[in-house]
Amino acid sequence: MPPGFDGGDTAWVLASSALVLLMTPGLAFFYGGMVRAKSVLNMIIMSFLAIALVSVLWVLYGYALSFGDDAASGLIGNLDHLGLRDIEINTLFGTVPTFVFASFQLMFAIITVALISGAIADRVKFAAWTVFALLWASLVYFPVAHWVFFFGGPDAGDGGWIADRLGAYDFAGGTAVHINAGAAALALVLVVGKRVGFKRDPMRPHNLPFVMLGAGLLWFGWFGFNSGSAVAANGTAGLAFINTQVATSAALLGWILVEQFRDGKPTTLGAASGAVAGLVAITPACAFVSPLGAVALGFVAGAICAFAVGLKYRFGFDDSLDVVGVHLVGGLVGTLLVGLLSTGARGLNAGLFYGGGGAQLWRQTIAAFAVMGYSFVVTLILAKIVDLVVGLRVTEDVEISGIDLGEHAETGYDFGPLTVGHGGAPLAGVGAGTAPAPNSEKVQA
Repeated sequence: MPPGFDGGDTAWVLASSALVLLMTPGLAFFYGGMVRAKSVLNMIIMSFLAIALVSVLWVLYGYALSFGDDAASGLIGNLDHLGLRDIEINTLFGTVPTFVFASFQLMFAIITVALISGAIADRVKFAAWTVFALLWASLVYFPVAHWVFFFGGPDAGDGGWIADRLGAYDFAGGTAVHINAGAAALALVLVVGKRVGFKRDPMRPHNLPFVMLGAGLLWFGWFGFNSGSAVAANGTAGLAFINTQVATSAALLGWILVEQFRDGKPTTLGAASGAVAGLVAITPACAFVSPLGAVALGFVAGAICAFAVGLKYRFGFDDSLDVVGVHLVGGLVGTLLVGLLSTGARGLNAGLFYGGGGAQLWRQTIAAFAVMGYSFVVTLILAKIVDLVVGLRVTEDVEISGIDLGEHAETGYDFGPLTVGHGGAPLAGVGAGTAPAPNSEKVQA
């Protein structure tokens, strides 16, 4: 290996890459449990489609556009690395092989696309989701990743415009991942429209254990997401690790306290959602704030997001699984609070509460709203194009009977009678002399 290679850093980033990949199946279970029984498979396969599709796009041109040398004033990378060509096996990115870094960043691209799917649960054609995901990754995520994550070479001013020129801080993707996906989710649901029965019919989660399992997998994988973004096994990774843990815990407490005082009872769904809100909010800030600052940031994010998920009822947009309320709002909270809570350690700019004035808060605000505006506008255009060419919505009959059956010819659960024997005779006590087994619609209700 060339000079500068570090085996410990490489091992950590490889492990972190696997942890971040695990987050997407975790998200699939988290979202899958939150929908009704007739939509669980569609919800899960949308996440797995993101894994497959974005992985191929990343090799073809995603890495080049995101991390190729700057080609246009910090807006997009060049095409030198199409197909990951011209990258030698021993070429380094910092102290790790470039292929290791490319693998790590691929996992970020995957989960950002998958996050959007929660907003459109129950009602979008799988073919339309596939086309949208391809276009959105290419025209929104890859450019924004260049803005936020590409720091260029040794000379200042040749990297992404947010990271290298504006000087906004986003350690692990509060803007590029969460604000980006949340703004896209809002634009997409405005084009797709509301579910049949929105605000009229009960649409409760069908499997809360799935939700808790998914939240646990997300929490576990997020240590790779945040600590791995140090791209080294060092003290910065350690700070990001402890901050991720305590901010998530504080956010969970903040959410269920809001539920206790507002609704009279804390819920498991609230605990899971609060944990995810904390993970989202600490993502941009995890290497810039102290552990006490992380606790404060997490608690504030959990409480604010607990209220923010109700915005869809006030304003009438059907964000099925609260991508806007958790990821957009949580991402904004975390990104903006960096401008208040950054300690100024390691020669970085301090936030307002640490004597740094309002300069960093202003940079954070520009970055957050620039990404939000770009993602919202481009997504709105892409969604309208896909709707015209492919058609976004399934038919009302398919939506009512179940998108799993209508789009995939499968159901997540078999609610019919159990049978045994070659003749298919009913199992004793089931289907013979007993009440009929409930059908899927009854279970959903």
